[in-house]
Amino acid sequence: MDLELKDKRILVTGGSRGIGRGIVTTLASQGASVITCYAGSHDAAESLRAELAGYGDRHLVVQADVADRAAVARLVDVCAERFGGLDALVHNAGVISHIPFADLPEDEWERVLTTNLTSAYLLMRAALPLLGAGSSVVHVGSKVAMVGVPLRAHYTASKAGLIGLTRSMAKELGARGIRVNVVAPGPIETEAELPAEVLERYRRMIPLGRLGRADEIAGAVAFLASDLSSFVNGETLNVDGGI
Repeated sequence: MDLELKDKRILVTGGSRGIGRGIVTTLASQGASVITCYAGSHDAAESLRAELAGYGDRHLVVQADVADRAAVARLVDVCAERFGGLDALVHNAGVISHIPFADLPEDEWERVLTTNLTSAYLLMRAALPLLGAGSSVVHVGSKVAMVGVPLRAHYTASKAGLIGLTRSMAKELGARGIRVNVVAPGPIETEAELPAEVLERYRRMIPLGRLGRADEIAGAVAFLASDLSSFVNGETLNVDGGI
């Protein structure tokens, strides 16, 4: 199916690895022009640059930490200079850690909330002048936002906040023809840092009997970034295998 992304101008945050990389390469393969950013993995960024070269010279990989207000401003300036505007903004960048709540230090709470949630506010506010009627904002959230999970209170709170932000912005920006939605992945193969027994427990909980793949999340993001979803607004699309 043609996702009608040809010549769409799209910014994807956190695109050098995992789900983000799957999103970037899927959008590029569908004809979109993509700018993406990474925080610190230079090797992954170089590898992505090489891969994107196979889809033409329209794409750009830049270093930018979305938790840094100045870096966000520079990133959006690059989009303005390169593209002149944006047809979609995909906020995928995020961090996670696993800490019992009783031991959760304030600086780690702030790090996760800033990177996962405050950055969405910073990006949307900075990019708003580049978004016009028919454009789409997609936040990559998490299934845990609606169910909770031990040791990740800070992460869960940040992803739940994205849903609330999305619902409000969908109502506020809808009159301007800008749609705002969330894609909420369930357990994905890229979560290799989790213990094997945890991943196996997830597999048993998923009716499909397996973890998800990055390209399956990317397909949902591409749909929401495309005109095929032109009447989808304020929604959370769970891509979780039915867990």
